[in-house]
This record gives sequence, C-alpha cells and structure tokens, in this order.
Amino acid sequence: MRTPAASRRELIKGAAAGGLTLFFATAQGAVARAAAGPLNAFVQIGADGIVTIAAKNPEIGQGASTMLPMLIAEELDVAWKDVRIEQAGNDPRAFGQQITGGSMAATLNWEALRRVGAAARAMIVQAAASGWGVPASECVTHAGVVTHAPSKQTATYGSLALKAAQLAAPDLKSVPLKDAKDYRIIGRGVAQYDTPKIVTGKPLFGIDVRVPGMLFATYAKAPVFGAKVAQVDLAPARAIKGVRKAFVVEGGPVLEALSPGVAIVADSWWTATKARAALQIQWADHPTGAQNTAGFAKRAVELNAGTPQRTMRNDGDAAAALSSAAKKIKAAYSYPFVAHAALEPENCTARFEGGKLELWAPTQFPEPGRQLVAKTLGLNPEDVTVHITRAGGGFGRKAINDFMVEAAWIAREAGAPVQLIWSREDDLQHDFYRPAGFHFLEGGLDAAGGLLAWQDHFVTFDAIGQYAALTGMYPTEFPARFVPNFRLDTSSMPLGVPVGPLRAPIANAVAFVVQSFIDELAHAAGADPVAFRLKLLGDVGRVGDGPQAYDGARMKGVLQLVAEKSGWTTRSRLPTRTGMGVAFHYSHLGYFAEVVQVTVAADGTPKVDKVWVAGDIGRQIINPMGAINQVQGAVLDGISVALYQKVTIENGAAAVGNFDTYPLLRMSESAPVEVHFLKSDNPPTGLGEPALPPVIPALTNAIFAATGVRLRELPIDPALLKA
Repeated sequence: MRTPAASRRELIKGAAAGGLTLFFATAQGAVARAAAGPLNAFVQIGADGIVTIAAKNPEIGQGASTMLPMLIAEELDVAWKDVRIEQAGNDPRAFGQQITGGSMAATLNWEALRRVGAAARAMIVQAAASGWGVPASECVTHAGVVTHAPSKQTATYGSLALKAAQLAAPDLKSVPLKDAKDYRIIGRGVAQYDTPKIVTGKPLFGIDVRVPGMLFATYAKAPVFGAKVAQVDLAPARAIKGVRKAFVVEGGPVLEALSPGVAIVADSWWTATKARAALQIQWADHPTGAQNTAGFAKRAVELNAGTPQRTMRNDGDAAAALSSAAKKIKAAYSYPFVAHAALEPENCTARFEGGKLELWAPTQFPEPGRQLVAKTLGLNPEDVTVHITRAGGGFGRKAINDFMVEAAWIAREAGAPVQLIWSREDDLQHDFYRPAGFHFLEGGLDAAGGLLAWQDHFVTFDAIGQYAALTGMYPTEFPARFVPNFRLDTSSMPLGVPVGPLRAPIANAVAFVVQSFIDELAHAAGADPVAFRLKLLGDVGRVGDGPQAYDGARMKGVLQLVAEKSGWTTRSRLPTRTGMGVAFHYSHLGYFAEVVQVTVAADGTPKVDKVWVAGDIGRQIINPMGAINQVQGAVLDGISVALYQKVTIENGAAAVGNFDTYPLLRMSESAPVEVHFLKSDNPPTGLGEPALPPVIPALTNAIFAATGVRLRELPIDPALLKA
C-alpha cells in the first residue's frame, strides 16, 4: 500500500477544484495522489463542507455504492447529510479492483476504505493544528468540524480543505481507526443514495444513456449457441426506413466474447427490431444442436449406473458403513438450468472515434470487460474507456461482458455511436445459465439414528475435458468432515450450453440437494429436523482453513436462533396442509439458517406464509437497512427459483421466450421475511448471496411437512401436491 507524496503543483491543482480531492491506496493497489476531478478520487471536500465520495464498485441493486462510502464517511467523521456519492469510473490504478460479485465488497474493503477516511481526517486535523500552532493530538473532530478543546477554537472541514490539500498523504497503515462504540454512521440504517432518482424516473441506468448522434442496434444470434450464419439476405432489413446498417459478424467460438450473428443499426431500437424480424437467417449446423434436457437426464442415469469418473473426497469407508447401517436411504435429486432474468436486459453504448473506444455499460466487471473488448477488437487497453452505469439487476450475468464486445464491434462497423439493447427474448435465450445437475445419494443411519455414512455420485458437465464453469462441487461441502464415512464421486458429460455464475453460484443448487437429503435422513431416524442437524454439527467447531473452512459452532448458533424466532417447537399446532421446514447453508463466508412456513392448497398450489432468517456475517452490520433488504431480496429470489424457474434445452437451444414462458415470483405471491443477525467476533462479510441457498430446501422441506410429499426435482410441480 504505497502512498507516494504528490508534487506541490499537483496538490495546488487539486485544491483549485474547490477543496481537497485525494486518492488513497487501498488493499487492492490504488495509487495515492492529489487530483482535480471528483469522479477520479475517493474523497473530495468542497469549500462549502460538502463531501463527495466515490463509489468504487458497480451498483446492481445490492447497495454497495452506499455501503462502501459509509466506511469512508465514518472515519472521516463527517455528517451523513453532508455526503454526496458519485459512481467512480473504471480506473484500476486509482481504485484497485472494481467488481461486483461473490458478495466480497464488505470483505475486501472493510478496513481499506476506513483507512482512506481516516487518512483524509488526519490531513484535515493537521491543517487545523498547524494553523492554530497546537499539537494535532489536542484536536478532535465531529460532523465535519475540527475543535481544539483547550482554546475552544473550531474550523469546518470546508475552510481547511485548501490547506489540507498541500499536505502529504499519511501512510494508511499508520492512521488510527475508530472503536466500534464511537461509530455514528456504520451500523445505522441508510437508504440507497440513488433511490430518489430511481423512483422519479431519472436517467440513471445503462439503458438510459444518450450520446450525441447515437443510433440503436439489435444483434441476432443463432438459437443454437455458437452457430454461424450460413446464409442471409440483408436486403429486406436494409429496405426498411430508418435502417442505417445491416451486416454479418463472423464472430468466434468463445461465447463469452463475440458470438456469430447479424447486426442491425437504425435510427430507433424499434426500427432495428422490426428490421431484424424481416431477416430470414439460415444458421449453420453446430454440435450443440444435438443436446437437450431429456438427453442430459438420460445420460446422468447411465453414468450413475457405471463407475464414477472421479472421486473428489473419500473419508473412512462409506460403502462398508452403508452395508452395515441400521437404516439406509437412497434418493436421486436434480435441478434445471436457470436464467438470471435481471429486469434490465443486457445493453451497452459504444462510441469509436480516432482509434479510441468509449463504452457506457452496466457491467459487474468493468476492467475485465475493457480488456476483453480491447483484445477482441485489436486495440490497446489504454485506448478503451469504460463508464460504469447503474445496472437494473445483474445476479452474475453482467459479470460476463459479451454484450460490451458486441456493442463495441457494431459501433466500429457502423461508424457512429451505437446503443445495443437486447430484447427480453435475447436475454433469456442467450444467457450463461445456472448449471443443471444430478445427484444420486445414499445415506446410512446407526441404531441410535445418527448419520453414519454419506455417499453422493454427482453427475455434472464438462467442456474440453474439464468442468464447465461453476458446474463442480466443493469436496468440503457440508456434511463433509462432519460424517465419519463420506464419499463424493463425480462424473460429467459434454456441454455446449453456456453456463456461468448466478446469485450464490454452486450453493444455490447444492443446498437444495444436501439439506433436502438431510431432512430425509432425519425423518427416517424419527428425529426432529432441527435436533438432527444440531446433532450432526455436534461439537466439531471449526474445520479446515481458508475459504473452505467451516465453523460448526457458528452454524449451530444461527440454527438455534432461527428455531427460536420461528417458534419451531410449536409447529404441531399448525393447521392441516400447513408445515414448517428448516435448512442451513454456508457460502460466501456467511452462515445462514432459515425456516419457511407454507400452506399447500387442495389443487397443489403452495403459498409461502412466512420466512424466518438468521445469519452470521461477522461482528458488524455496516448498513442494517441495506442488509435486511439484501436478505429479503435473496429469499424471495430463491422462492422464485424453487417455484418457477427452469430453462429447458431442446435441440441445443433454450426453449424459453419471455416472462410468459419463464415466470418470476409476483408481488401477490411474496411473503414476509423476518431477518435476524447473530453477531460473532469475525470480520464483516458480504450477504447478497449466502441468504439465498437455504430458502429453497427450507421450502421443499416445509412442503413435505405439510403434505408428506418429498420433492427431489426443481422447480416445484403442484400436480404432485394435490390433496
């Protein structure tokens, strides 16, 4: 974390902007220096005392653009009412890593950004102390004012900003940080800073960008992923009034970059869409055209009948333990491909002039996007500028920057600024889906009802001889290390369907399987599902190191808390066809346990009555309002996945159209979500993702409690639940 002193010329240049504007190094390697522009610095203090703080990470609705500036503002010791937030541009030299993904914003920035605020405060205090001729140690701050208590002299940050700008930035490692008991901003519920703009319809999102001379584009790609254009007559599209360009893009085999297709550029998006519909494209044959969902399921059964291709973990002797178990349970579970379905579809605005490219994109990974675009178009990365726009949802889809490459390529060919907008059908049919998967499980109980053995043959997918993206399973996944005889085998089949990260990758599927099968074992043992899980967690405590460590004590804590808050022990009083289910899961460094209460109508329709959540994400909830919102959103997202979401592959293509064939949870179907946090003596971690996985098995376990029907396949089929 270098903090080189800026030159006097640079400092004065920064002060000329109206106050103190500073870069500070963070743990991700940003460079400390003074600068003139508020969007290229973490902190700007104006002469009027208004503090502008840069939100370094992309905002997709998770609240990081409010939460991260809170860390700086807390240590800077300013009043939140005097803080203004601006989205930072993509600038890894200034801000280090700027990504939204993995629920890592709090984890990576908790200390680093507090030190940025503390360093800025130290410079302000030193400026005041020097002017008064007193030791800095005798000065205190509060709400943007420095006070020298012995002499009762005071000065506002705004009045000190010009002088502070002439001081060298301190070493971030040496600046003291506040004690948690002194926090005035951290731990207080704060609304997202851009909410007023959203609810009043102000231009904010990528789809709202307007550039002088901008045209609009659509891009037709083959239904079968990666197939090339064999033949197309562009004349019908070109004949439509308002169409400026229509051309074939050769593309390449990497679906994450530039896929083959046909681009239409027009005066309006509607005109471009109309022209696209006029095309009669013949697509070339492609190997993925032979793949389909029914074939995957059939092949999974065949692979399970044979010898597993790999053994990922083998503790004890699962086969011997199963053969001698007092009771054995076998079950097969599966889950489908799932689309992200963010409400703002993929879009990007691109302007190519004089060999330089400028992009406006709602991307979760702006720097990887910049590098990918530069590589694809044969440009120097330094000649590509990315402006980060607000995203209307992402859930991992906008971490893959194919839409940026498409817009950039089309703009260069069109010779004018272009905004590419995908249709909803494009979004659903050309996603990078949550992978499907198949699990064939066996569990063995001893005479006392304890879990003696666990064996899972997981059948998944591969691409070019290795696991396709996020289709694997961690060998440390619970209940590994908590069962004496545990075996995880895997086999895989070829996959041409694009897959990628979706909110709580891997965990969002695996939790359904693991926690549902645990519930089956608890039922076979005649045990209370909560008590069975507590016994399974036992007194093991923490096992393993690093990201794959698992703290059984923390999980027991949230499980006991959610059981208490939900009134678990009184569930026998529930009416007929109403039940409660429980599940827990660890992912993204967060420990979450959840209870769902559901009522199943006579026609089999399940209605979630309420969800209780207990989470342990460390010692500090930075923004309680944002934290609760994230948990509630994750839970409702998970319920939607469980009830409705499924992408079927037919002849290598996604057999889905719009929301008529890919329904999402409606507001009338949502349920109250009661959130509780159990604070533990651990660093704060993120929570946008780990709250989702447990709700799916908690719901299916609740349905079993209500109906006696065990659901082993998603999404939930009401026909199986009729009275």
